[in-house]
Amino acid sequence: MKKVALHSLGCKVNAYETEAMQQLLEQAGYEIVPFDVGADIYIINTCTVTNIADRKSRQMLHRAKKLNPRALVVAAGCYVQTAEEKARQDDSIDLIIGNNKKKDLISILREYEEGQRAEALIDINHTREYEELSVDRTAEHVRAYVKVQDGCNQFCSYCIIPYARGRVRSRGIREVQREIERLSANGYQEVVLTGIHLSSYGVDLEGEDLLSLIKMVNEVPGIRRIRLGSLEPRIITEEFVEALAQTEKLCPHFHLSLQSGCDTVLKRMNRRYTTEEYERGCQLLRHTFDNPALTTDVIVGFPGETEEEFSTTREFLKRIGFFQTHIFKYSRRKGTRADAMEGQLTEAQKAERSRVLLKLNEENERDYLEKQIGCRVEILVEETLELAGASYEGGHTREYCRAVLPSEERLTGQIVQAVAVKQFENGALLCKLI
Repeated sequence: MKKVALHSLGCKVNAYETEAMQQLLEQAGYEIVPFDVGADIYIINTCTVTNIADRKSRQMLHRAKKLNPRALVVAAGCYVQTAEEKARQDDSIDLIIGNNKKKDLISILREYEEGQRAEALIDINHTREYEELSVDRTAEHVRAYVKVQDGCNQFCSYCIIPYARGRVRSRGIREVQREIERLSANGYQEVVLTGIHLSSYGVDLEGEDLLSLIKMVNEVPGIRRIRLGSLEPRIITEEFVEALAQTEKLCPHFHLSLQSGCDTVLKRMNRRYTTEEYERGCQLLRHTFDNPALTTDVIVGFPGETEEEFSTTREFLKRIGFFQTHIFKYSRRKGTRADAMEGQLTEAQKAERSRVLLKLNEENERDYLEKQIGCRVEILVEETLELAGASYEGGHTREYCRAVLPSEERLTGQIVQAVAVKQFENGALLCKLI
């Protein structure tokens, strides 16, 4: 029995695909081992979103070959999809598998072992096929991420993903249903619908869209919570939000990708909305849901970003008052329009702007958690924790606030009702059972 070690870099979509490949390997009789134990085959599901991601992908591939020079090292995913020639010239890589070919992993490995040419790389920009991968379990024991969409048609000026993942391709709603039913049968109560550009789900299908997908999941027995991955701000319309409000299992946690709170920067980024449109969507969600958690992403130091533009972004983030803001320093990526733009900022400038927004994020997070004090919350318990010498049960509320509660009983996997008592350490809510 050959031993296989897998490693995933980058986003939740990559993590999902890696878990799906692991289950394919297990079904085919391979033994899965930790990365550092020593394997016969190493599979690295690579990332290419930035130049740094490329470098980390190469480092993991080289590390695998050093761990066992006789092992078969497989580079899969986005890095090899966009840097085929570099991958072929890399002595640490024995086999490359691009996107939309991971489902064929077992047959590719067997062809390679039989001495056949087994490299698997397609022209990702000209395929309409959704790569059907699925999981019956995930690394998280109570929450399951389910990939429902791949590809992107947006072509933001800083982003290489459309070239690595191709155009929008949606997974058939019945295939998603079957997977979620299996996950429910295995005890998962919460699912997170995710994709490269989730808001585009269904644009390539007849009679299906994101709302119809959410409504289907809402009807699956055993599933008690639905979360959505990152959403495009333009999808937040009155019709969409009203439909979400009627979906009882949907969690009031909405991640709306922003990237900049300044219209001139958004235009250079080729983001297809204005801050006014974005703010209107936030107001609509807050009008419809009771204190929903709004989270976002922001890039600081985009080419040409002036102090005035940065200040505009900072003030916008203050005004919206997000629960959490994920802050990224702009990282140049070869092959994108932004890489060739004038006015590239220094690392010191980007670091300072990141520091300012991180401080603001801490303040916003505390303010949001303070509003939860005294409120009834529902917690999906995920683990038992030892904190300050005491034992607690830890999990997340429907708003995705971290929550801990003292309990002599082990509650992992249960959904419990509690009251938020006060803010606890590490940005969590201390709660007590009702």
